[in-house]
Amino acid sequence: MGGLAALAREAGHRVTGCDAGVYPPMSDQLLSLGIELIEGFGAGQLTLRPDVWVVGNVVSRARGADGTPRYPLMEAILDAGLPYTSGPQWLAENVLQGRHVLAVAGTHGKTTTTSMLAWVLAQAGLEPGFLVGGVPMNFGVSARLGTGPHFVIEADEYDTAFFDKRSKFVHYRPRTAVLNNLEFDHADIFDDLAAIERQFHHLVRTVPSTGRIVANGLEESLTRVLHAGCWSEVRSFGAAVSDFCAEGEPHAFDVAERGERVGRVEWTLGGVHNQLNALAAIAAAQHAGVSPKAAAEALGDFRNVKRRMELRGTVGGVTVYDDFAHHPTAIRTTLEGLRRRLGAPGGGHKGRILAVFEPRSNTMKLGMMKAQLPWSLEPADLAFCHSGGLGWDPRDSLAAMGSRARVADSIEELVAQVRAAARPGDQVVGMSNGGFGGFHDKLLRALATA
Repeated sequence: MGGLAALAREAGHRVTGCDAGVYPPMSDQLLSLGIELIEGFGAGQLTLRPDVWVVGNVVSRARGADGTPRYPLMEAILDAGLPYTSGPQWLAENVLQGRHVLAVAGTHGKTTTTSMLAWVLAQAGLEPGFLVGGVPMNFGVSARLGTGPHFVIEADEYDTAFFDKRSKFVHYRPRTAVLNNLEFDHADIFDDLAAIERQFHHLVRTVPSTGRIVANGLEESLTRVLHAGCWSEVRSFGAAVSDFCAEGEPHAFDVAERGERVGRVEWTLGGVHNQLNALAAIAAAQHAGVSPKAAAEALGDFRNVKRRMELRGTVGGVTVYDDFAHHPTAIRTTLEGLRRRLGAPGGGHKGRILAVFEPRSNTMKLGMMKAQLPWSLEPADLAFCHSGGLGWDPRDSLAAMGSRARVADSIEELVAQVRAAARPGDQVVGMSNGGFGGFHDKLLRALATA
């Protein structure tokens, strides 16, 4: 929604927005664009009298225990019969219509892959528009209208709005669709993996016959999606027998198209997951007319996305990173990428990994994936969990890790635990899909006074 607001502002509209607890980097971006941020969802905002209310999927008709609506502004809009629409619908009608849309879908890696693809197209001189669920460091903004015919968009399977329960991505009508991976997530919306696969198939149904679907060949779930029906060209990546493969280490690898070397990527990023993201971006960019060689060269200058292993500081020899990982697979993937650089756990090569995480997503809050936590944290030497706001006790789930895992009921206690355990050479990775109560800054200040 923040990126959408930025697009509307760039298009010349006056834009205001409201939310609860807005945090950086999006809050900083919106303020820099002159977009007024209003805290909360009070009905008094009705006096703003905009031409249209664009409603995000956080808004619901829910009521508190005392019977009062949690979103009184929405109730006021409905009572007054004022015009409203969803974010994806507004985008489809005002930004995406008539453009070559390149949509990046998947449980993991959407933001990074979308950013890679936008950067590749920009470096090729195509001047694309883009909308990313984060802030790509190469651009410094999460959204841009662009002057070229292409528009790159992060395509989320989460539902559109309380009045439109379709997945967001069915609104985008892509000509190029990336299916990065597919696992169970969003337990508050979907009953099981099959329900999510059905939504992905709805996305496939919207791609024209002259379009291209770029699919991860390692994912059985995506194979099932495509077998349900596909009417477009398909290009695979990742598996041993795929259209696009990588040969070499994640930080420096050759790109092969159907067995022929077509480019080489050398960059600062690590992790097999980023290698796969790169292959997806290269295959999608090719459909927009960018050669794999040019795409691979452009990725050499890709600087990642804020809150994707973003270095926040080093104090007393302790390095602190910020990462958006919140699904167990994403947590493990993030930690494995760092472990690959540092060496085996406890080996004393380049310090230890201290994983600090907050089970904040709706799926994690429901406890649907708590049994996977020891597996997801396995690459770390020590793990620290913030238990605030959960309806289940992480101590039970992390018991299998023994003394390697610790749980804190507050951010202050969490900071104190990590500060006491950290020693020079350690790498601290703070993982959350929210503001994490300012954990990273608080830890850096605490380390500075140690």
